[in-house]
Amino acid sequence: MKKRRRKPIRRLNNAMKKRTIFACAFIALLFVILIGRLVYFSVFKNNIYKRQVLSQQNYSSETLPYKRGDILERDGNILATSQKMYTLILEPKNILRSDKIQKETINALHKYMKIDKDELLKFIKKHKNSYYSVYKDELAYSDIADLKDFIASDKADNVSGIVFSEKYKRRYPNQSLASQMIGFVSDGTIGTGGIEQYYNSTLSGVNGRKYKYLNEELEQDNSIVEPENGQTVVSTLDSNIQKLAEKELAKFEKKYGSKGSSILVMNPNNGEIYAMANSTSYNPESPRDDKNLLKKYSQSQINNMSEKQKTKAFNEIWKNPIVSNAFEPGSTYKPFTVAAGLEEGILKGNETFYCDGYQKVGPHTIHCSHRNGHGLITLSQSISLSCNDALMQIAEKEGKNVFAKYQRNFNFGKKTGIDLPGEAQTASLLHDAKDMTAADLATSSFGQSFNCSMIQMASAFSSLINGGYYYKPHVVKQLRSSSGEVVSNIEPTMVKQTVSKETSDKLKKYMKETVESGTGTKAKMKDYSAGGKTGTAQKIPRSAGTYIVSFCGFAPAENPQVLVYVVIDEIQKESQTNTGLAVEVAKNVLKGSLKELNVPKSNKK
Repeated sequence: MKKRRRKPIRRLNNAMKKRTIFACAFIALLFVILIGRLVYFSVFKNNIYKRQVLSQQNYSSETLPYKRGDILERDGNILATSQKMYTLILEPKNILRSDKIQKETINALHKYMKIDKDELLKFIKKHKNSYYSVYKDELAYSDIADLKDFIASDKADNVSGIVFSEKYKRRYPNQSLASQMIGFVSDGTIGTGGIEQYYNSTLSGVNGRKYKYLNEELEQDNSIVEPENGQTVVSTLDSNIQKLAEKELAKFEKKYGSKGSSILVMNPNNGEIYAMANSTSYNPESPRDDKNLLKKYSQSQINNMSEKQKTKAFNEIWKNPIVSNAFEPGSTYKPFTVAAGLEEGILKGNETFYCDGYQKVGPHTIHCSHRNGHGLITLSQSISLSCNDALMQIAEKEGKNVFAKYQRNFNFGKKTGIDLPGEAQTASLLHDAKDMTAADLATSSFGQSFNCSMIQMASAFSSLINGGYYYKPHVVKQLRSSSGEVVSNIEPTMVKQTVSKETSDKLKKYMKETVESGTGTKAKMKDYSAGGKTGTAQKIPRSAGTYIVSFCGFAPAENPQVLVYVVIDEIQKESQTNTGLAVEVAKNVLKGSLKELNVPKSNKK
């Protein structure tokens, strides 16, 4: 057998080795470069590419409005609330992406919202390059509910470019009722006047926000920061008493007319305000409507107003004269002069005074309301018959230091601190003892030559009849969270004691006599005893012969539960000094208020 010849093994020479090593190194280098580029693109460039992708997406950030807190009357009925409203927003550019989307979107809007197809198409084409076009505003949920349900279903795959934004609109179910006490809201969030303004920060909340964005997997995500709603404010107002007061004013104005009239109803034992009614009012849902001016101006006057004049007129309508206006109170101040004398021991209660119809004070002759004189009268009759002469004699006995001391003790010249904006500044409208003349003292004794506001008078008057305790007047009694939990109770604040119970009891007796046999007999009621004081103040300039008449009344006389203060500025169709008209109005409001509050009858058969 012939053996095969073995082939010789070829060995790599040095040149071949070098070429092999170079080739392997080159391949390795290419591999390293490839890996490096992959790492570079996956790690270092990844965020940049993400940002580039995300930047091309349609991001959105939507405000979620808070709900402004409600304002309630004392029994829980709504005086002011915020109703959620919707705005229909169309995205024409998205709707026009295809004929199918356009057709089905328009069909859906027509079917569920009864919108005319031709009008829709015209609007969409007019705004064809827009992603945000407001089509309809202030829609209720009932207007959009069916369409929203349809869009959320699986039948609306080709419906696109329909968006609903949310906002709140302030509503006042009772329209103009207590409008100056409640106020209104400007620009959706800013309280103007009344409780809306004073408690604006309490009623306001914090807006939320809804974000739409793409996550790291390029999937759409939502992030929501929920809104924080405002707190609810529970007022002291009784809407039935408020309606009664406004009704009585309307009847008076229709029959007699005036330059302006107001009624304040309050609890004299804790400072709670039941009602504030004025002859002017407005609709807080449309406060800038010219119709609001018609109670004070004729249509021709309104038409001829400049914008500046109209703004001034609106401000006059919006403000609350019970809190903001100051005037000379007249004879309603007389009980305070007597109270000062009793407290200081200058008066004992058994004094008599002779009224001849006037007093000579230096070079001045100052007349009594009864020009022929009242003759010899008692201390109680100085109030019940409203005798200027007797009051001047009393003030002279007291002297200017005592008189001025008690004016300030009763808080005249100071703000009451009521929780309403725009309280009148009256500090400069009172005489200091050091610059008070004899004539100033004489006229101030019966409520002339100084000014006060209705809320100042009513608060001070309450202390005269409740045992001597001065309470801070207030219109809010409780704050609640948006879920209804009590946040805080606003308790009555007793500021000071103005007079003793003994003096208070005497003044109640004197003012009961005013109603039974004095200047306030028209306030007599069948089922309740009552007390009060009439007032007639001659306005400046005295030569004009214009007057403000008033009556501050309370019932039951022995244990007052309700105080009613009526002020009428310049009666138009009757004598301007006819205080009886103010007394009659007050009586009707007193009767209705006592019944509403279930106060037991005080006159037994």
